[in-house]
Formats: sequence, C-alpha cells, structure tokens
Amino acid sequence: MQARYPSADPLTLLPDVDPRRIPRHIAIIMDGNGRWAKQRGFPRIFGHRNGARALRETVEEAGRLGVEAVTFYSFSLENWRRPPEEVQALMLLCVAYCEGEREALLRDNVRFRWIGRREGLPAEVIEALDSVVAATARCTGPTLCVAVNYGGRAEIADAAKAIATAVAEGRLQPSQIGEDTIASRLYAPDLPDPDLLIRSAGERRISNFLLWQISYAEIHVTDVLWPDFDASCLHAAIRDFAARSRRFGGLDESDSAGGFTGA
Repeated sequence: MQARYPSADPLTLLPDVDPRRIPRHIAIIMDGNGRWAKQRGFPRIFGHRNGARALRETVEEAGRLGVEAVTFYSFSLENWRRPPEEVQALMLLCVAYCEGEREALLRDNVRFRWIGRREGLPAEVIEALDSVVAATARCTGPTLCVAVNYGGRAEIADAAKAIATAVAEGRLQPSQIGEDTIASRLYAPDLPDPDLLIRSAGERRISNFLLWQISYAEIHVTDVLWPDFDASCLHAAIRDFAARSRRFGGLDESDSAGGFTGA
C-alpha cells in the first residue's frame, strides 16, 4: 500500500463520495491552453505556462484524495508539427517545470515518471526529466507521470518490436504471446490502467493517448479550458466517475439476462 499524501483526507474533501470509489489512476488530456491565451490576447505559450500551474494544483488535489497515479498528456508525437517557436518554448517549459518542481515533489512524497520516446527529444529535456525521476525514485506517495514525445500507437509498436526481438532471439515462443506479454512491454507496465480519463476544453477525442491502457476507462469531458481546471473540476470528474456502474462487459442489476443489447 502506498504511503498517504501529506494532509490527505478524502472524506473531508469529498464527503459525498465513498473513498472506495476514488479512481486509483487518472489520465488527463490537457486541452485548451492556446484558446485560453488567445481569449486574453496573449501568445499560446502564455496558456501553456498557466496550464503548468493547473497541472501542479491537480496533482496536489489528487494526492489529497488518495489517487495513486495521475498521467498527463504533455507533448505528443504529433505536436512536432506545431510552429517551431512554440515547440521550442514547450521544450524550455518542460525543463523549467522539472527544475522548479523537484523540491515540491520531494516534499510531498510524489514519485515522478515520464513515458514516451527518447529519440528526437533535445538532450537537455531528457536530462531534466531523468533527473527528477532519479531524485524522486524513493518517494512512496502518489505517482505523477507525464507523457512527453508520446503516442499510443507508437507505444504499442515499440512493444511489438520488443516482442519480435525476443522471439527472434529465442527468448519467447509465439504461442506464449498474450495480452500480458504486450502489457509488460509498454512504457510504464507497473502502473495500474487508468480508471478515469479526463479531457478538458470540450473535445471528445482520445487523440492517440494510452490506447491500450484506457480500454475500460470511464471518460469525463469538461468544457473548462485547461488553465482554468481546478480542484472543483477534479471533484466533479470523480463524482461523475463514482456514480457510474463499471461492468467491464458484464451485467449489473439493471441489465436484462441476455441478447445483443450493447456493451
């Protein structure tokens, strides 16, 4: 069992939600930074900077609620298509975030992880990410995971390559390949699959995020632009999640006995 987050008290923060209904792992697609900045007459990077503040507050509140892990979609493989000046600013922001948050993560006993392809990332970004991973490796509280240079299809492709290599080298037989074989070769196989996927800014796309892991996740969409996402938004998402019946393809008490009636 993970150590509790400092000042964690889910019963006080969400008294109307059974603590057993708090999701273990929340995945978040942070959308709306650019629109938020444009509405205020600022360049897009201004929205990203304020989005980093929302990320920090969300991690803190999730920890207080007893959430074990939160994974944020920070920079996708497709994001390289953005204007070069915006990409460069995002890389610099990533480095600044790592340097600025290290002590706070250690203080709050938060373990930092990152997932994605190392190839193509600037060396200073990799160094900054890896340094926080190393610094927080012994933390026993919640896990903050950021997806950088990440794509869900690429992750599955990389897992397939690893399996193919194992087969070619005789370490694995094709007959031994199953779902567990693939899952164990994903970027963070030790993290539980997300129970809840949150997307901000009203968008209703998965956008190539954790395609394997969110197979049975509940999806919550909010119209709030990411820089405005706060504790009340997280509470609303968890209340929505807690009120749902998670059947994983099975039946609950309200279902009929059979027939092709849907998932």
